[in-house]
Amino acid sequence: MAARFQIQQARNGKYYFHLLANNGEIILSSQMYASKSSAKKGILSVQTNASDSSRYEALVNKAGEHYFVLKAKNSQIIGTSEGYAATTGMKSGIKSVSRNAPKAITEDIIVKT
Repeated sequence: MAARFQIQQARNGKYYFHLLANNGEIILSSQMYASKSSAKKGILSVQTNASDSSRYEALVNKAGEHYFVLKAKNSQIIGTSEGYAATTGMKSGIKSVSRNAPKAITEDIIVKT
């Protein structure tokens, strides 16, 4: 399965996306966007910035897990990773986003209620 972005609508009506690796695991999650078109612009920003290593910032959350954020040229966060037990996992996550995001397809996920 190819890497892909999935756009979903939250219960509050806003939109968000995930970047999934070839194995189906979520490797990056977005913020909430007011519209689907804004979420698609966010995806374009991820695709544009993913291959630039200076756009990643390594951090540690309150639980002591390592994670990273991907920032746009204006320093706004455009994606956040999951938490990793060690920096090696986090670095692998960055490599995966860098490798997969530029060529990932985009699909809408429709959640039936």
